[in-house]
Amino acid sequence: MTDPIAAAGAGLLADALDAQAVEVTRVDWQPPMDGTAADLATVATDPRRRDANARAARAMLDVQAMLVDVAPASEVLGLERGEFLHAGPPIDWERTAGPMRGALMGAAALEGLVDDPEDAAALFASGTSVSLTPCHHRSAVGPMAGVVSPSMWMFVLEDPSTGRRTYCSLNEGLGKVLRYGAYSPEVLDRLRWMSAVLGPLLASAVRAGDPVDVTGILTQMLQMGDEAHNRNRAGTLMLMRDLAPAMVESDATAGDIGAALRFIGGNDHFFLNLAMPACKLALDAARGIDGSTMVVAMARNGTDFGIQTAGTGDEWFTGPAQIADGLYLGDYGPDDANPDIGDSAITETAGIGGFSMATAPAIVRFVGGTVPDALATTRRMGEITLTENPRWTIPVLDFRGAPTGIDVSRVCRTGILPQINTGMAGRVAGVGQVGAGLVNPPAEIFPAALASLARRVREAA
Repeated sequence: MTDPIAAAGAGLLADALDAQAVEVTRVDWQPPMDGTAADLATVATDPRRRDANARAARAMLDVQAMLVDVAPASEVLGLERGEFLHAGPPIDWERTAGPMRGALMGAAALEGLVDDPEDAAALFASGTSVSLTPCHHRSAVGPMAGVVSPSMWMFVLEDPSTGRRTYCSLNEGLGKVLRYGAYSPEVLDRLRWMSAVLGPLLASAVRAGDPVDVTGILTQMLQMGDEAHNRNRAGTLMLMRDLAPAMVESDATAGDIGAALRFIGGNDHFFLNLAMPACKLALDAARGIDGSTMVVAMARNGTDFGIQTAGTGDEWFTGPAQIADGLYLGDYGPDDANPDIGDSAITETAGIGGFSMATAPAIVRFVGGTVPDALATTRRMGEITLTENPRWTIPVLDFRGAPTGIDVSRVCRTGILPQINTGMAGRVAGVGQVGAGLVNPPAEIFPAALASLARRVREAA
């Protein structure tokens, strides 16, 4: 009789012990990411780290996101003619990918800067009278291209305990839509209807009643089969349940009310544009905590993938965005897809989306996975996070909380990368959506963030 033996790495030793009927526990272990050993040691010995990460996680979990208004970006964000927001870290026109270019060209036509979207390319190339700013720099988030222009209406979310606010545009649906880089006449006509009818109608409904508890809806939808990134069906229906009575009782025409309810009810992704700012509102509460290694933003602009951490201010750590692995619409294939794009990875940063795949088995076919993959993914994400979210529980895992608070040092130590559910935009401007799938951030951005954290520890010593 011998004590159990633990075996890591290649399975030769474990296999040999098995063959000799010796009890062996196989440990899934791999060395830290290349070049991170010294920085990991520095960060691990930082006396501030444990308390800083506890404060960051607590600040994030204490936030309650309430929908308090719907209004044009020109009013709530102060956007002026020629100002555009976009998804991901900062980028200039020369480096923008096809879907980002298509969305900007369509938005320029929507704002009347050009008559034909094709003419907008020269406008942006000139760099005169237009500007590009990341959504994250203006307390906003945007799915896919994430382009916001002054006339677009925005959801306004507020944490009642602090008064902080975040913003997101209204969801257009799937397929040929601006956020996937499409700018055909029907895309622009839909956006004009959203600004003329849908936005004002939603605003009147929200202002007529109590604020809508978005965090509470997220709690319920995670127990109803939504992971709140690529599947928002339950959340969309619960939002419509809350707003529909006030919409019907408004002064709008029956035709406009019917069109708005059909649009929301026919778009299972409508709630995504509330889930995203709710997650940003929570994560922004953790910003600016010296010594914390927690990730507070993951975002992509179709060219670069960037992260920010609680302990490194507004600094972005970027690498090349990756092509998602998944399923394609119609005849589209991998050659048609643009690299990963959008601010929607803010959901994974907060612990839902790919991190809560286990709660949404129905989503796995949409993104090309399996149910066992979904369960394993959520468990694996628990190895790189600081805590679990007691509000967002997962029934199939015996109501364990969603893995929450990505820790840069754990990512570097284990080599496990965050898992993201995502849509896929066409590589060519104007095409729109070509599929959906799974993607990871570029690995090198986590050692880069760790190096910055370690440098700050050494400077503080």
